[in-house]
Amino acid sequence: MCNFNNLNDDTKIVVSIFMKKAAENVGGINYLLSLIEAIRNKALPLSSTKMQIASNNSLIKWNKVIFKDKLDLLDQILVLHRESQNREFNLLDEPSQKKKKKIINLIKTLKPIEFVATPQNPKDGGGFSFGVFDTIDFDNNLVKFNPIFLAIFFCSTEFTKKAIKYES
Repeated sequence: MCNFNNLNDDTKIVVSIFMKKAAENVGGINYLLSLIEAIRNKALPLSSTKMQIASNNSLIKWNKVIFKDKLDLLDQILVLHRESQNREFNLLDEPSQKKKKKIINLIKTLKPIEFVATPQNPKDGGGFSFGVFDTIDFDNNLVKFNPIFLAIFFCSTEFTKKAIKYES
């Protein structure tokens, strides 16, 4: 999940392009890394009632508070995701119907959330936005995390540096 080298080539390209554009749109690589560090330094950043985190040069906001029970479930899923090291991790690959129902409720809760990052100085760029999920297809029993969401909130700054330096 947070090992850039383990991502498939298509995902590496998408994450790399997005991170390069994101860096441009918040004032540069250092501003993006500073924002990620500000997120890391906050305890339970996604449950912030202010729904925003600021660094010296950038600000990230989202449109819905995420409560602790949903964060706990999200953490459980991410632990499974890390342990599996499966490149194509599907959240709905859960044999227990009870757990699957909880996961579906989590997906429905997190689906409408949009994260918007903007530079504090409008001259530094127009900012960028992203969601929690990359794919949501309940008909085919397929839901995948957006690798950008994982990179911004759960991966190290080293992951972002590798993504920005990556050349396809």
